[in-house]
Amino acid sequence: MTHQRGTAAITAALAVVAAVMLGSRTTAVLAAAGAPEKGKTFETGGVSIYYEVVGGGSGAPLVLVNGGPGFDHAYMHCSDAWDRLAAKRRVVFYDQRGNGRSSEIKEGQSCLLADQIADLDALRAHLGLEKVDLLGHSWGGYLVMAYAARHPDRIAHLIIVDSAAPKIQDTVFLFKNIYPETSAREDGLAFAVELGDEAAISADLREYLSMLFYSPAARDAMLARSGELSFHQKVNKSVWNDLQRFDLTPELPKFGFPTLVVTGRFDFNVAPSVAWAIHRAVPGSELAVFEKSGHLPYCEESAAFASRVEEFLAKR
Repeated sequence: MTHQRGTAAITAALAVVAAVMLGSRTTAVLAAAGAPEKGKTFETGGVSIYYEVVGGGSGAPLVLVNGGPGFDHAYMHCSDAWDRLAAKRRVVFYDQRGNGRSSEIKEGQSCLLADQIADLDALRAHLGLEKVDLLGHSWGGYLVMAYAARHPDRIAHLIIVDSAAPKIQDTVFLFKNIYPETSAREDGLAFAVELGDEAAISADLREYLSMLFYSPAARDAMLARSGELSFHQKVNKSVWNDLQRFDLTPELPKFGFPTLVVTGRFDFNVAPSVAWAIHRAVPGSELAVFEKSGHLPYCEESAAFASRVEEFLAKR
């Protein structure tokens, strides 16, 4: 999720359950998820990258790229969509550099868009994959577009879910239009959050998460898990600031591989108009709109989401 809330920027980050959350204000570090480690690590570019592989079968592996920047992959486990997809293929989760169980960013160590692209390609190579089926959510949607622009020969299928805009400043945030009272409460927490007040940080995250869903039940389930989520402000600020330099828009018409663009009809974190523009820019791309979802359609409509992705991945 891209998660940066604030006036000028709701413009950057991803958090808890799902997706591109972008914004100008960032939250500080939350407690790391407490689930036992199930994955492995490998070394690349001076950092250790943590990854998990689930499922099996003859289908090409699907690599998942979570939102943020600054979140690990844990929020994506809100859904059984991945288990459904893993019945026919390996599904790969990983923590981006500086997040979750990957190593922390050391003083003077780089954490920019180029590093994130390089780490993703290193994961592909480590898994021994000539080409990948790649799915990115929220900020992860931006990252997979950037990866595809740099390594088009490595893409078999590309899935872009509730992604930030290819020019990050063009991302459309609707929180203040749809949830003015919640946004006002967030604004009231901003000063304390920037000072690192843990209670304010926790309250701010809960307010943010409460605006991501179509279903109150899905919202409440995510809020109940909010204490398990991990967010690193240092990573968020480094990547977010770097993204201001780029515009991927001219790259999208060059995509020559099957591409599926996904949005929740009620995504107020990134308006569906952003997905529509990406779809229009990528030749031959498909658009899937989930009518009862917000920012995390794989969480709110998991069976339908998995079915649509499975249908797309079956195409050659």
